[in-house]
Amino acid sequence: MRFWDSSALASLVIEEEDSDLRESQLRQDPELLVWYGTPAELESALSRRKREGRLTPEGERNARARLGRLSESWMEVQPTPFVRDRAIRLLRVHPLRAADAFQLAAALVAFEEQTRSSVFLTGDTRLRSAAEAEGFTVDPRLTTDH
Repeated sequence: MRFWDSSALASLVIEEEDSDLRESQLRQDPELLVWYGTPAELESALSRRKREGRLTPEGERNARARLGRLSESWMEVQPTPFVRDRAIRLLRVHPLRAADAFQLAAALVAFEEQTRSSVFLTGDTRLRSAAEAEGFTVDPRLTTDH
């Protein structure tokens, strides 16, 4: 099982540069583990692209349908004081935004801090660096700052 950050999941629902890579990763391991806030982050990504005119009405319908299918089977790490405390620690030691700290904290809690053989998928450079520093295996390709 791999932890999927919102930026990696977005490439499964919206056609992006790394969509083929993410589809391949999903086929290799179809069990998705995500953070509780992921649906809101994906809604933000879809709505932003729609406002910017980068997502057609048909593209939006397709993306929402794909997101609905994925969300039916993924497992969510729920918000707890333990996750919040981990996120606060991560903010003190890594240059992360709060939402990214919650993503990484959720993965740490889900894998019970056993990161050595755990995979964290993200498309964000800072989050990838922080996940790698925390011991996760990360895919260094196709990362961006958001």
